[in-house]
Amino acid sequence: MLKFDQVLHAHLSGLKEAVTVWSETVTKLEKTKEKAETGLQGKADKADWKGENAGVTQAFVRKTAKEFGDALTEASSIRNILRDAESEFQAAKAELEKLVAEAPGKGMRIDQEGVVGYLIRPDSRSKDYDGPKPQPADFDAERAAIKAAIDRANNADDVASRALRGLVGSDKMNFSGTNYDSLAAASKAQDAEDAHAAYELYKKGDDATPEEIDKLNALFKANQKDPYFAEKFALEVGPKGSMEYWADMGDPSDGSRLGVDHRDKLKELQTNWSLTLATATHSTSPEMEQWKADVIKAGGEPIQTRGTSPYGFQVMSNLMRVGDYDDKFLKDYGNGLVVTERKMTGDGRLPADRAWHQLGGPSHLNWMGGDLGNDPMVGFMEGLGHNPKASTDFFNSSIDLTPENTKDDKKIDPFDYFTKDREWPDSINDKGDLTKEPGYNALGHALESATTGHPYDADPEGLKDVRTKENAEVMQKVVERYGDDPKYMHKQPGIDDSLGKMGAAYIDELNRSLETDSDGAMEEKKNSPFGANDAKGHSRFGSEFDTGLLWNRGDAVNFMGIVSQSETGHSTLSAAESLYTTSVLDHVGPKPGSTFNEMDLTDTRTTLRIGSEAQGIMDESRMAQIDKDYEKDSEEHKKAVGKTTEWVKFGVGAVAAGGVVALTGGAGGVLVPLAAETVGGAVTTFIGMETDDVAEKYEKDEELKKKSDELKQQALNDGKESSLRPGIAYATAPGWTDEQSNYLDEHLVEYVRTSRLHARDNNLPDPYEKD
Repeated sequence: MLKFDQVLHAHLSGLKEAVTVWSETVTKLEKTKEKAETGLQGKADKADWKGENAGVTQAFVRKTAKEFGDALTEASSIRNILRDAESEFQAAKAELEKLVAEAPGKGMRIDQEGVVGYLIRPDSRSKDYDGPKPQPADFDAERAAIKAAIDRANNADDVASRALRGLVGSDKMNFSGTNYDSLAAASKAQDAEDAHAAYELYKKGDDATPEEIDKLNALFKANQKDPYFAEKFALEVGPKGSMEYWADMGDPSDGSRLGVDHRDKLKELQTNWSLTLATATHSTSPEMEQWKADVIKAGGEPIQTRGTSPYGFQVMSNLMRVGDYDDKFLKDYGNGLVVTERKMTGDGRLPADRAWHQLGGPSHLNWMGGDLGNDPMVGFMEGLGHNPKASTDFFNSSIDLTPENTKDDKKIDPFDYFTKDREWPDSINDKGDLTKEPGYNALGHALESATTGHPYDADPEGLKDVRTKENAEVMQKVVERYGDDPKYMHKQPGIDDSLGKMGAAYIDELNRSLETDSDGAMEEKKNSPFGANDAKGHSRFGSEFDTGLLWNRGDAVNFMGIVSQSETGHSTLSAAESLYTTSVLDHVGPKPGSTFNEMDLTDTRTTLRIGSEAQGIMDESRMAQIDKDYEKDSEEHKKAVGKTTEWVKFGVGAVAAGGVVALTGGAGGVLVPLAAETVGGAVTTFIGMETDDVAEKYEKDEELKKKSDELKQQALNDGKESSLRPGIAYATAPGWTDEQSNYLDEHLVEYVRTSRLHARDNNLPDPYEKD
């Protein structure tokens, strides 16, 4: 692989000279070919040879004459490959040279390894500095441009080297006669060659050796983002071909040991196959449009193996657990899947698991972990979890249950169906237990992508706040459903972590609702410091939300309270609340180093009041649920209480940039919106605060000897102290004088201590009584 400095400093004169030499060779061979055809072969064709000489010599002369033509074709191909490769290298090199030259004018520098940094670091600038001040988005754009240039050179290098090796070939006695009129043509030919090689390995099915599975994986990995390869393979195998292959892999009755001895290889194959088909679905060729239609059509048909007969939807859903599928196809597939399930269950009169029974018992269709893959909705939801636009559209739409009948208007709301009406089947998890967790976990992933606009498992570093009006519409439904009754979260095991992440992604709007005086008000408090409004007061969710709320205070309290009944939900929301509160202080409070009076602290006090009250709502809700779940004074009760303040660790190692902060210290990649694009000193200070291991303290004998009520009060006090962190971070941010810092610490911290009591004034949701 070529590196930044190799492309930037590439000496291309030798390659350019080679193009010239090969062009001259082509000219000479054109004349030689003409002589061979009109002279050598022409005379041989006219000669009246008899006997053995006619059968040997004449054929030899013709073959020799043809070799001159093949030599010309091969030389032309070599010239074309070298010409286009030189052009690509030159373009990539010129792009890097341009980026390096223009970087200082943007306030950036690019070092010899291609690393982008500040030309003058912010902390090294003089007070009168008026030069460019690059933002995180500028650095992202620069890095992306560098990567694109290097990728262009590497792609040209890979295609050219493979093409040239193929042209020379292994036959030393004959020219190949392969014709490439361009580097692009060579790339296309290589894709077709690889697709056919993959097809030949596919035909072996589960009779393939582990080494052959490795070869198939290697072909997929090398080409999974290549549209031409993906389409060629998908079409050559066909819709049912993929389904039959994957169903056969999950049927051990024919004696195959792949699923027993090489689960890791099948897991990799499932991932690569999914990524390849995902790429293929973006093609709009007539053949691929038919392929997509045939996939959905085959969904309701049995795929017969030796010992099992899963439906097409059951198989195909496991081949869309990863990858960027075409949005329209994914939505059409989901519509077809729901329509089929409703027909198979008598329009919902039978439970969903009755639809997906198989003769011969369940197949092993999913090798990626979590479940065996027999409920097709699980794989489909995972697919939506990786495709935010498709997920958002799906949950904001309705599904026509009788598309063949245009008059009856029989529709179903997919959000209601999956979050309330559908009885998710039990699935066999990795431990061999029957549980509904895989289904609800996947549903949570789909809702995460639908509400945040990002794949649920995207690397949080570098992500931006991309929420739209459509994302917010799904989030409104989430808050209404899961804030309405604790049973929805508690009866859906595996969804609580996703609800916490969704709440964290909308913590700004939840705070805006909490600020209002009335539980039912749908207008924000005037001049609210909260929310996603821009500098002109406009909401990203549409003009109706410039002052309007996504949900009222009562709904916000219920949602935050219910989600916080879960240990994971409480931790995630608590960390998000503290970080968001700290960012608002940075944004609306007096800036460190400035002078201020009592009136200047109005928004600061409001911010801390709401943040402290929110933390109180969450702590009280979690404590009430612990009391309901465990017997008082039991070891389980005491340990659960001890974990309630462990959320402070989630800020450790958090990454803040571009208006969001990514919690990486324990929340598994949670995005929290900030009040401003640029991170201030309070946020930086907050992230850098050290934390104690409170839960570990509660594991010790002297703590466990205490009564639950005593430990609970101690934990609530610890929670109160933790809720002071935003105010302390603001008061101790760099830039304040000691006098200012002391004043803010005393004034604001005391304000938080009293404000936290407001949490008890709320009508908090009841803890859930488990069966």
